[in-house]
Amino acid sequence: MGSCPKLKETPQVKNIQREDIHIISRHSNLTEEKVAKTLKDSVYNDKEAWEKFLRLFFISLGVGFTVSGIVFFFAYNWQDLHKFTKIGLTEGVLITAAILTLLPKINDNIKNIILTGVSVLVGVTFAVFGQIYQTGANAYDLFLAWTVFVTLWVLMSNFAPLWLLYLVLINTTFILYSQQVAKDWLEVFICTLLFVINVGVLISATLFVKKKIPHWFLNTVALAATSYATIGIVIGIFDKYQAAFPILILITVIVFALGMWHGLKTKSGFYLSVIPFSLIIIVSALLIKISDQEMMLLLVSLFIIASVTLTIKNLINIQKKWANEK
Repeated sequence: MGSCPKLKETPQVKNIQREDIHIISRHSNLTEEKVAKTLKDSVYNDKEAWEKFLRLFFISLGVGFTVSGIVFFFAYNWQDLHKFTKIGLTEGVLITAAILTLLPKINDNIKNIILTGVSVLVGVTFAVFGQIYQTGANAYDLFLAWTVFVTLWVLMSNFAPLWLLYLVLINTTFILYSQQVAKDWLEVFICTLLFVINVGVLISATLFVKKKIPHWFLNTVALAATSYATIGIVIGIFDKYQAAFPILILITVIVFALGMWHGLKTKSGFYLSVIPFSLIIIVSALLIKISDQEMMLLLVSLFIIASVTLTIKNLINIQKKWANEK
């Protein structure tokens, strides 16, 4: 096979991985110098990429430490501050940070990072107000108001970390509502609703959002959804019969089947590992429900060891198969 002409134009190569270059080099007459140059131009991060990463990293770190410092400042000096000073300081910092995001000379990524910090300060402001006027700093309506008041910023920025914060607020609000208001809701029903909410966000982000979404965000949402399904089914196995239990099982079977199909289609090992591990936990709980004698516990231990080993072995084989297909 002759040399690959496309690799000579390294600036135009898109989405090429290190494994692709090594596979091509084994089946062509490319020299080591050309392979090294291609890796340097198309795979390795250059000085500019590292500078951009470090700049955003330290800005994010600075914003995070600033917000943490404000929180600890109020926690340490709470008794010595007047109530108007408490509200004034939080509102002043919040307004100042919000104004910074409106400056045209600031980079969009930096604006989004600052906006994420401002969104956290919104919660701090509500918490300070709740502590002063005893409205309940841990009540679900605090998180509900927090969620509502940052919604516009989340939609405008379309920034993955801010979306993750927003999703955490939604889940927290729902859980606190079920604990403080809807006390008659059973655990399986709560897990079912949380599972549906997070799966809905995951499907919407995967299918309907045109902007490229970071894999870590999708994986985090998928992990949360899988956790809710696993917890709900395990509770349903050990607890008395709940009406939502068959519904949760049906939805879980459909979603897990779609997740496995999506993992095979997109060559994502994440779905092919998280879903089997969830099933291992569910089957182990079912076996313990059948019997909690010593022999059953030994059988469950052997089952976990064998199933985890088999899952890892299959993942390795699938990864090798995908590498050979490139």
